[in-house]
Amino acid sequence: MGMRMETAETSAAPYVGRNVPRGDGAAKVNGTARYIDDLTMPGMIFGATVRSRVPRGILREVRLLPDFDWSGITVVQAADVPDNVVALIEDDQPILAAREIRHCYEPVVLLSCADPERLLRAVAAVTLVIDELPPVLTMGDSLSRKAVIHGGDNVQKSYAINKGDIALGRAEAEVVVSGSYSVHHQEQLYIEPQGVISFWDEDGVHVLGSLQCPYYVHKALKRAFALEADRVHVVQTVTGGGFGGKEEYPSIIAAHAALLAKKAGQPVKMIYGRQEDIEATTKRHPATVRITSGARRDGTLTSLEIDILMDGGAYVTLTPVVLSRGTLHATGPYRCEHVRITSRALATNTPPNGAFRGFGAPQTIWAIERHMDRVAQRLSLDPVELRRRNLMVLGDVTATGQRLTESVGGESCLRAAMESSGYVARRAAYDGQKTVTTADGRRVRRGIGASVFFHGAGFTGSGERRLKGRVRMDLREGGGLTIRTASTDIGQGTETIFRQLAADAAQIPMERVVFEQPSTTRAPDSGPTVASRTVMVVGSIVHSTAKEIRERVRGQAAALLGLPVAEVADAPGRGDEDFAAGDRTVTFVTAAEALLKREPDTFALHQYEPPGQNQWDDDTYTGDAYPVYSWGCDVAQVEVDVDTFET
Repeated sequence: MGMRMETAETSAAPYVGRNVPRGDGAAKVNGTARYIDDLTMPGMIFGATVRSRVPRGILREVRLLPDFDWSGITVVQAADVPDNVVALIEDDQPILAAREIRHCYEPVVLLSCADPERLLRAVAAVTLVIDELPPVLTMGDSLSRKAVIHGGDNVQKSYAINKGDIALGRAEAEVVVSGSYSVHHQEQLYIEPQGVISFWDEDGVHVLGSLQCPYYVHKALKRAFALEADRVHVVQTVTGGGFGGKEEYPSIIAAHAALLAKKAGQPVKMIYGRQEDIEATTKRHPATVRITSGARRDGTLTSLEIDILMDGGAYVTLTPVVLSRGTLHATGPYRCEHVRITSRALATNTPPNGAFRGFGAPQTIWAIERHMDRVAQRLSLDPVELRRRNLMVLGDVTATGQRLTESVGGESCLRAAMESSGYVARRAAYDGQKTVTTADGRRVRRGIGASVFFHGAGFTGSGERRLKGRVRMDLREGGGLTIRTASTDIGQGTETIFRQLAADAAQIPMERVVFEQPSTTRAPDSGPTVASRTVMVVGSIVHSTAKEIRERVRGQAAALLGLPVAEVADAPGRGDEDFAAGDRTVTFVTAAEALLKREPDTFALHQYEPPGQNQWDDDTYTGDAYPVYSWGCDVAQVEVDVDTFET
């Protein structure tokens, strides 16, 4: 008996909603994918960074060891930078330190040469003469102004949200619980470290690299070298993970490589080793979240007072948006009529912190979830039951005053998690259980817990409306499409997803849709690959752009049939991609080829148009913070060895 294996590349649309082979999967599995460290260029040399080993001080001198042979080695310092600032939200971070040292591992000198081993010896032959100053290493030191390192008060950014009457909420409470919850630095630990190659030619500066946001790097290079937009070319290479760690940081390493390449007159590759990557690059912001809640004895929350401190590190980087999202998610997915949230990000003499999956929300959601466990304990309620009684549902209003009118999935996620995990039975089995001895003689304690969360998708407030992300799609010979977008695939499957969306919208086989390598030269600015916006926002532009292409091809089919467009329909059952008028049909390929003959450069360019009227006030932090939220529930069963503390 024979069997026909149907794959996504040979079967008919629709592709969205079912598994299809990853477009990048084969190359990554068989080892032929070319990551940045796999690439080389004629005459390419290697770059390295000399960094401060003290957290705060004044740079007095850079000494090059006179006994070392410096021939063939390019040296770059702050004086070599046309505009010594990393262009991002604020202009506070230098590309290379010129005088003030603000953190350990701050870049001061760049070196390059053809021999990687000699380059390492050259790094060791550089001495930084720094007058050390007392550092501000904790948020407590920053608050007490042990030293002022940002503005007049070390506060990089602050927000406040007020809903209802907090005094009334306190008065209604029968039980008040206070707690403080701290989160430390976290490293993204992408498999592939930071890396770029840069070179200059008659067209300007070029950077190829492992990165998330090509137009962030483009903006930084334009500013650093005072170049016009068309003189800066940034291409994303195959990227081995980012998780936010390759959102803003690649602007720095790209500028460093470009500076060396310009001075050396040769292509320069800079690849961080794992130690340097962990030491010098951005991390998740440490945070301390203090919560005081009021509740009735049945568990209903009456008030939430939340104070958030985040450690921004030595420079602002993306701290304002990290703190913003943390603030907006601080109440978790719970309804409460009376809320007061205050938040501040503080400067310290530690390496700057930046984006990391959820940027800000994980810190505050973790805090409210731990706090809900404490409230449940005070009320002698099961923690899941307390959550269920307070979960937001359709029609509820968030702390910013946003009424939830669709896609509210907290209850359904909680219910599904409880059923699939067997939470109730397992918790009952552990209830009151103390230390138990396992069959192999270990003394352990066991428990089970749950957390519920929501996450706003897309940029906050009117961010998407201001950004106006764009996608271009080209019609190719043979009836194919090429997607041009600056949204990058960093392992999450963007390439495949966009091809699915385009194939369905154009009603053509997915194998005829190509995802072009993201490049600032060949693709419009679709916005950064961040904030859970890629599929929802940029994917919607991909879909609408492909639909326009199909309609233009339909118009050509109508011309070939000699009929008005309104009389030409799709041809279901006779090839989903084709067009029909009565018994007469025209294939998509035939019409596309005819259109290209008439208009060789046939393409569509679409811009994101947010649905509805997003009401948001940046000054008061009130209104619709996000167009939609995703919801989830986690259950964890834990065993701890009480002697070794192994978990």
